[in-house]
Amino acid sequence: MKWYIEKLEELKKAVPVYSVCGDDCAVCPRHVAKTDEELHETALFWHRIGWRDRVLSNEEIKCSGCGCHEKCSFMILPCTKEKGVEKCEVCKDFCCDKIHDVLSRSSIKEEEARALCKSEDEFQMLKRAFWNKEKNLGIKTDGS
Repeated sequence: MKWYIEKLEELKKAVPVYSVCGDDCAVCPRHVAKTDEELHETALFWHRIGWRDRVLSNEEIKCSGCGCHEKCSFMILPCTKEKGVEKCEVCKDFCCDKIHDVLSRSSIKEEEARALCKSEDEFQMLKRAFWNKEKNLGIKTDGS
């Protein structure tokens, strides 16, 4: 995404803002995109990578944080509301099957995204946004 690449230096300095599923909203293209052109280019990328079955409108792709859309793609937000917790890591059932599903479904798209990125820096920012969920959620992995 041309606009995203142009903002990489600025994005590298962004203070993390974690969603309930462990994404870093501070560098998420859907959250960071502001202009119609940026939103459209993001929608095209989401479609190419297979995160959406069609190119979404700017209004549909735009994100202002958890709860801004009717449907949470991982269904984590409704779960946190049902359990009465703000974040998964404070839930008594953490780390549950839903979180394992999020991690599994998310990792499938990582290599596809790498192939679509115009540079390693662009991929690394997307990785920070979407593929550091274990770290962002405080999940212990082998070696941590």
